[in-house]
Amino acid sequence: MAVKSNIVDWKTITEFVIEVFVKYGIPEEDAKICADVLLESDKRGIPSHGVNRFKPIYLDRIKAGIQKPVTNFEILKETATTAVVDGHLGMGQVIGYKAMNMAIEKAKKYGMGMVAVRNSTHYGIAGYYTTMATDQGCIGITGTNARPSIAPTFGVENMLGTNPITFGMPTDEEFPFVLDCATSITQRGKIEHYSRVGLPTPEGMVIGNDGKSKTDSDQILKDLNTGNAALAPLGGIGEELGGYKGYGYATVVEILSAALQQGSFLRALSGVDKEGNKIPMPLGHFFIAIDTESFMGLEEFKKTCGDILRELRGSRKAPGEERIYTAGEKEYLVWQERKDSGVPINEAVQKELIQLRDEFGLTKYVFPFE
Repeated sequence: MAVKSNIVDWKTITEFVIEVFVKYGIPEEDAKICADVLLESDKRGIPSHGVNRFKPIYLDRIKAGIQKPVTNFEILKETATTAVVDGHLGMGQVIGYKAMNMAIEKAKKYGMGMVAVRNSTHYGIAGYYTTMATDQGCIGITGTNARPSIAPTFGVENMLGTNPITFGMPTDEEFPFVLDCATSITQRGKIEHYSRVGLPTPEGMVIGNDGKSKTDSDQILKDLNTGNAALAPLGGIGEELGGYKGYGYATVVEILSAALQQGSFLRALSGVDKEGNKIPMPLGHFFIAIDTESFMGLEEFKKTCGDILRELRGSRKAPGEERIYTAGEKEYLVWQERKDSGVPINEAVQKELIQLRDEFGLTKYVFPFE
């Protein structure tokens, strides 16, 4: 009798995700991009944006008719170094992949490139796109707005999205510097993960209308949708710990994700109408690529960047701490642990994968957790 395991090898999970995406009407080449972005999150040890979101964020939204499986990537305006794109509510991963490629191509030709996108959908792990740039010797920057979750400093209403702003820089090490984080203390996806595995949300991450912290993960997800809770901005509630900084950075991302391309913003991204029915969330993104060769050269940049990171990691550690990390290092180490094994699948997602397998008669897939 085979021993059950919650680890699914990369080949199996990749092929399965692609096949199911195709069954939902996504063209095969686009499905491969979507699967690559989705699973990159699991490869980096970020379950909040990986297979945990396969069904509820992408498949269910296609099924509900608020996201389109076929992506119409329309260029509305273009110059030598910039472009404005309309994604027409297609697959955010496909839109993001094509937009960052455009930015990189412009950067390679003119030194810098920026692409602004409107009417997109959830594009997955932001660090995927900045790594596309670092792979080509460029600095990569991206950001996206999202459905309202963050309350402004001194407020309790969820107005801003978790609005990540992400930077990627090539180094002379085995992994790039990739800073990928929300402008809230935590993101909705992390709370979704807590809910799915039955854990409370740590205190101080979410505030209710009474200004007090909330910890019931299931209730928080409901309250975020009804306006009875909001995420605290990076830094926390009020000004004492710098919450105004997270609030300010979230606002910067909101502006860059909407104003350049005349896209939707703030309450227009709630995802529900006045009767509580699900409606599209036309997100905006921006992608920037900067070619290091246009400055003092790629190798010089990588060496200096690496020197900075090594010096930071080599600095004096706090008592009891074994190691100092730099952004992107932990994710690289997770990949080293997982590359020869696969992705861990929790029980809730196991049930979803079996359900999808059976729904489409994909009998060739027998998962190790069955």
